[in-house]
Amino acid sequence: MRTIDNHSVRFGELAGPLVHHAMFFDWQLISTQEIAYEVEYPFEALVADDAIPYAPVGLDATIHRYPTFGDTVSVEVTPLSVGNSSVELLYEAVDADGDPYSTARMTHVTIAPEGGALRLPEAARERLRELQADREVDIGPTGGAHDADAYPTFEEYFRVHSPHIEGSELAYFEEYPRFADIALESFVANDGPRLSELAGERQPFRLRDWHWDFKSPVLFDSLLEVECDVEAVDEETVRIAHTFRTDDETRIEGVSEYGCFDREGEPTQFTDEMLAPFRQE
Repeated sequence: MRTIDNHSVRFGELAGPLVHHAMFFDWQLISTQEIAYEVEYPFEALVADDAIPYAPVGLDATIHRYPTFGDTVSVEVTPLSVGNSSVELLYEAVDADGDPYSTARMTHVTIAPEGGALRLPEAARERLRELQADREVDIGPTGGAHDADAYPTFEEYFRVHSPHIEGSELAYFEEYPRFADIALESFVANDGPRLSELAGERQPFRLRDWHWDFKSPVLFDSLLEVECDVEAVDEETVRIAHTFRTDDETRIEGVSEYGCFDREGEPTQFTDEMLAPFRQE
């Protein structure tokens, strides 16, 4: 199902010459709402009943290349599996020729006001199954060995204020990678040049591959701890394990891989200067 059709990238969606990765989350959320309308189980009705609609449980994604100013983006959404209370959706953002920008798969559940996952209505389940396809999708981080002594660990704290929350007074899932970005940028700036000084023909530390598990929501006015454990560094990839906690409880954990891209949005390599802050003395 095509949920976004030939959207032209606008100035306000950019971070430098390329789209900010938050836009991929925005397009994903828009697309989730569109398919919810299609199966007649819309967000508005769920919010009116104090439910949390289509909350993420797990997410795997890859950004193959970044759109830039004036590029056209379309999004296709395909259900991959449909359970009694969950649906796994495949999101494919493509250019005007159908070539991929990003691929993501996310499992959603709707959380009841008293907690726990609501059963999907039978009519919505049947319609989702009509749209379902059998697809093999290999996306997300590559994995690999982790040497705890080879690379640094750092953390930041954020108070979850009202600009960071959705209607249900929970932190919006788009905000978590933003918090991770700020933590990474602060770490790089503490041990080397600011990100603005490193960026030019190469755009470093752009989110590229990630796998995140959502264990429980982050409430309004929480103090959110973001722990970043660097697992691997080379000229292609900086891989970081992220743990998000409030009140000493883990809310989200996963692995993110950051890449470097040129000004046209194509993958390129980090320079030695960009990677210098990650070298342990």
